[in-house]
Amino acid sequence: MSETVFTRQPHLSPMSDQQRVEILQDPGFGNVFTDHMVSIDWTWDEDGGAWHDARVEPYGPLSLDPAAAVLHYGQEIFEGLKAYRHEDGSVWTFRPEANAARLNRSARRLALPELPEELFLGSLQAQLEADRAWVPTGPGQSLYLRPFMFASEAFLGVRPARQVRYMVIASPAGNYFGGELKPVTIWVSRDYARAGKGGTGAAKTGGNYAASLLPQLQAAAKGADQVVFLDQYHDDAIEELGGMNVFFVHADGRLVTPALTGTILEGVTRSSILQLGRDMGLTVEERRVTLAEWAEGVRSGEITEVFACGTAAVVTPIGRLLDGDDVIESAGGADVALKIRTELEGIQTGRVEDRHGWLHRLV
Repeated sequence: MSETVFTRQPHLSPMSDQQRVEILQDPGFGNVFTDHMVSIDWTWDEDGGAWHDARVEPYGPLSLDPAAAVLHYGQEIFEGLKAYRHEDGSVWTFRPEANAARLNRSARRLALPELPEELFLGSLQAQLEADRAWVPTGPGQSLYLRPFMFASEAFLGVRPARQVRYMVIASPAGNYFGGELKPVTIWVSRDYARAGKGGTGAAKTGGNYAASLLPQLQAAAKGADQVVFLDQYHDDAIEELGGMNVFFVHADGRLVTPALTGTILEGVTRSSILQLGRDMGLTVEERRVTLAEWAEGVRSGEITEVFACGTAAVVTPIGRLLDGDDVIESAGGADVALKIRTELEGIQTGRVEDRHGWLHRLV
């Protein structure tokens, strides 16, 4: 754990216990935030720069100069992970070292300073020490943690910022697509791409998500829950959804997901499912999967299940694929998806043995 000392400024008017209990009964996702947040500043110097002023402070609005670089050039990155309350009252998170590593990969791509892993882990611990009471206990519930980093320096020159802030905020979370695990409908985007070769697709940065919002509106207008992006230069190979990776279950026991080509985000849930698939005796493949293979495989019965995965949604079956006027109905299976979801959530909540050492205690 980090040796950095986080100064603590308690909230003078935190949420009352009664209000918090009412919120935690049905928290939704990303709508309500806890009483505190973590902040650490970075300043460039002749030695390359240093992190300083680590603190826990009351959650509230930020004061930014109108010329702050993040507002003009989008120099920012973020992460997403969850904290789970176990039966003994302790609070754990899942594979935070993988999130720390991905944050730093994103930082390198966006020309931001890297954050030492021990400081990343320390920031999560500091957040939970302040807001432990906000971790819900209901089925499928957790405390969603959002670490993020942005260019705070005020200037209008096009160069990497010399002043940066890293922060953590937290929000109690229920099921991303609602309380019931049911298949979602996906819309194929033919007009837009989430990212391109040489771009920022492998980084977790807001611009990628901003690029997905217009096609997401198109998907919603067609009655779909999410949008899937294609690589038109490789026979319409499947990339990923607006914020989730995709998996295909084959009748012969193969578990297939699109390979990481530099335009797809390397999801922590994705890599965990690959390992769990191997544990279950499935043959795991990472390769290009075309839209035609998806459609033909479902129609022939070769593909028995399709599901999406991510930190927020965990594992969600895909029931229908809308490609213009073409509707591809799923075979309706969700046995493998449900088994993987149950195993994954069991490990995260302490009900299933953590065979791979993925859990990390926070408080």
